[in-house]
Amino acid sequence: MRSILHVDMDAFYASVEQHDRPELRGLPVIVGGGSGRGVVAAASYEVRRYGVHSAMPTRMALERCPQAIVVTPRMGRYREVSEQVFSVFNEVTPLVEGLSLDEAFLDVTGSIGLFGAPTAIAAAIKRRIREQTGLAASVGVSHNKLLAKIASDLEKPDGLCVIAPGDVQRILDPLPIRRLSGIGAKTAAKLEDCDLHTFGQLREAPDAVLWPLFGRYTQRIRERASGIDERPVVADWQEKQISAEETFETDLRQRDELRTELARLADKVGIRLRAKALLTATVTIKVRRKDFTTYTRSRSFRPPTQDTGTVLEIARELLDAWLAEQPRAAVRLLGVGLSSLSPAAQLDLFAAPPMGPGKTSVAHPPARATARIDPTLDQIRERFGAAAVTRGSALERPTKEDGFTDVPRRR
Repeated sequence: MRSILHVDMDAFYASVEQHDRPELRGLPVIVGGGSGRGVVAAASYEVRRYGVHSAMPTRMALERCPQAIVVTPRMGRYREVSEQVFSVFNEVTPLVEGLSLDEAFLDVTGSIGLFGAPTAIAAAIKRRIREQTGLAASVGVSHNKLLAKIASDLEKPDGLCVIAPGDVQRILDPLPIRRLSGIGAKTAAKLEDCDLHTFGQLREAPDAVLWPLFGRYTQRIRERASGIDERPVVADWQEKQISAEETFETDLRQRDELRTELARLADKVGIRLRAKALLTATVTIKVRRKDFTTYTRSRSFRPPTQDTGTVLEIARELLDAWLAEQPRAAVRLLGVGLSSLSPAAQLDLFAAPPMGPGKTSVAHPPARATARIDPTLDQIRERFGAAAVTRGSALERPTKEDGFTDVPRRR
């Protein structure tokens, strides 16, 4: 039988802010956008008692808790702390499956001989994280991923909960179905309309009730409600995608404005790409209109690159093609993503001729001389801060108020 841990940092972003700024400790803290369209990225436990939770509009959160303090996210800092946390995980086992910056599954089956019982390993991880970061983590311990994740949530914050094989039914049966991963709010509402409110009721429900809701997944849902889960912990060492996106306070319509924002986003992903010593062979843009309809456009190419200029050129071509289809569309969100990632050391392996007809990938020109500027800009930012230098393509364009006739500035 396997021994699985689920480690979940408590109110991670908010806890980092309260740790770094002692004056915020004990106060209701919201990490997120403070504009009219901002959303809550994280909520401290002090503000959660007012019904504030992540993904809630900041406006609504402040209506529930007017005294809450809104803090702008610092993703670079959160990634730095996350690396410390994951280094603790990797001290214990190589089988670490990261779910996000602050959450992971660990298979410690092979570590018991070195570090003791799973509960002892869980306690040691909590202690090491506290020593390394000053933050609290909740850990669930069980024999599969589903139960470990449920356990980590049962005694938050700063909890350590074990679901032993003999206790599964006793612990799970009374739990509300909304705690079962894979059951969304709409599905939960439909189950509750059928008078199914708990794991136990879901587990014992007849096919006649469940099949109309889940179809061929009915047996899987019943197994999950019974605590059955055969999924292994999969160590994922290779990053799949690097992306950056921004939701605008005011919808953008002007092509030049959108291209300026695109340049900022391309710069962000380019910095992260080089920091991780990776190359990209696919650029994707994401566009969300005012009505929340979302579009993606991608292009693959060879050889791979880490040149911001090349990424921006392809992203702009994709955006221009989309704008040609939807001129004057009101854009609410814009994003740039890089995928088909590979280690930078493999650059020479991909120096191949352009692909033939019928292929989805296309060749792009070799990285320009301007690519040599990227490492210099990265070094300046690392030493003096992200705002120390900005590419000309990412600068806000002047407005009529500045004595020029051009497109409006980003609001």
